[in-house]
Amino acid sequence: MTDRTVLPGHPHIARIAGDLHVEGVPLQSLAREHGTPLFVYSKQWMLDALNAYRRGFEGRDAWVCYAIKANSSLGILRVFAEAGCGFDIVSGGELTRVLASGANPAKVIFSGVGKTRAEMKQALLANIGCFNVESEAEIDVLNAVALELGRRAPISVRINPNVDPKTHPYISTGLKGNKFGVAHDRAVPVYRHAASLPGLEVIGIDCHIGSQITASAPYLEALERVLDLVEAIEAAGIRLHHIDFGGGLGIDYNGETPPHADALWKLLLARLDIRGYGDRRLIVEPGRSLVGNAGVCVTEVLYTKPGEDKNFCIVDAAMNDLPRPAMYQAYHQIVPVAEKNGAPTTCDVVGPVCESGDWIGRDRALNVTAGDLLAVLSAGAYSMSMASNYNSRGRAAEVLVDGTRAHVIRRRESIEDQLRNEQFGT
Repeated sequence: MTDRTVLPGHPHIARIAGDLHVEGVPLQSLAREHGTPLFVYSKQWMLDALNAYRRGFEGRDAWVCYAIKANSSLGILRVFAEAGCGFDIVSGGELTRVLASGANPAKVIFSGVGKTRAEMKQALLANIGCFNVESEAEIDVLNAVALELGRRAPISVRINPNVDPKTHPYISTGLKGNKFGVAHDRAVPVYRHAASLPGLEVIGIDCHIGSQITASAPYLEALERVLDLVEAIEAAGIRLHHIDFGGGLGIDYNGETPPHADALWKLLLARLDIRGYGDRRLIVEPGRSLVGNAGVCVTEVLYTKPGEDKNFCIVDAAMNDLPRPAMYQAYHQIVPVAEKNGAPTTCDVVGPVCESGDWIGRDRALNVTAGDLLAVLSAGAYSMSMASNYNSRGRAAEVLVDGTRAHVIRRRESIEDQLRNEQFGT
C-alpha cells in the first residue's frame, strides 16, 4: 500500500512516499516543469469550501458571492462561475475580470468606498445586481450617473455597526474608526434620502466587519445591530428585500479554529428566524475562506546562511509574491516538499528582495540545503492578488490542479512583459 499522510487541516494536500502532492499531482514535478516560485491551487478544495456555505443556506433564498479581491486570477473565477457562484467586486477592473470568466452580472455586488463615475457607468451598463454604497456623497453621485444613463441603480447601504471583529487592525472594517460604511446612527436618514432619489432603487442593507474572523460572537453581535436597523428602516416605509452580511470568515493558518461556514450560518439563520427576517434573501461575500487553504506557494532554497544571532534560509519567493508576512506579520506554515533525514535548524525563511521586511517565516525548524523545495501553505488568498513587481521581479506562474490533471492558469511574467507598457520620455 502506498504511504499516504494527509497534512492536518489540509485534506487536499498529502505526502505520498514522502513527497508532497496537491490532490493527485506531485509538487516536485510541477516545480520542475514550471519553475519557482509557483502557486498551486486545489479545485476540489475550493468547491468543498463553497459547498459548506451552501449547506448552511439549504432551503433558503441565498447568494454566495465570492469576494474576488482574495484571488482574482481568471482560472479561479471560472471555477466559481461554473459553480453558479455570485461575485463581490471593488473595482471596474474586477468587474471586467468577472465578466470575462462567464459570470452572471445579475449576481455581481459592487462594494468599495471609492467608486468612480466611470466605474459606476460600467457597472450600470453591465446590469449588475447591486451597488453597496458606502457614503452619503456616493449616493448622490450614483444617482446622477444613473439618471444620465436613463437607469435606476439598485443599491444597499453598507452600515458600519461599530463591532470589534477581534482581528488584525489592518483588516478590521466595522469599527467607527474605519473608513468603511455609513455610521450606525446615520442609517435611517441616509436610507430616507436614498429612497427619495429617482435614479436609485433601494433593495437591501449591507454589513462587513472585517477579515480573518475566527469566532462566532462578532457575527452575532453585528447581526443583532443590523436587524435593529432593518426594523427601523422598514418602520420608515422602506422595504428591504435582502440582507447582505459580507464575508470575513477566517481560515486555519496556524491552529486557528474558526467556525465552519455551515455551522456559523445555521446559528445566524436561527437568530434571523427568531427576529422575523428569515424570509429575506441573504447575501454573503466570502473570499479568504473559499480560496485561502486551497493554495500553496512552492519555492526553492537558494542559500542557507548561518549567523551570529540568526540563521537564514534564503528562498526565491519574496514579499512581492507573498506580501502577508511583511504587511500583517502573518503566519504561514512552511513545510519541505520532500522529506529527508537529518536534524532541523532553526532559521528565518527570507526572500531575495532588498528589504529587511522581506521574510516569509520566523524561527522555523527546517532541515534544508540549497536546491531543496519548500511549500508555503494557506497561500491561496491575498498572495497573487497583492503581488507586485518590486525589484523588477516577475509575478509567479499559477497552476490549477483538478484530480490528477494540472492546468497553467497564469504563465510566469517575464521582464519583457514588465517593460511592454513603458517608454523613454525623450
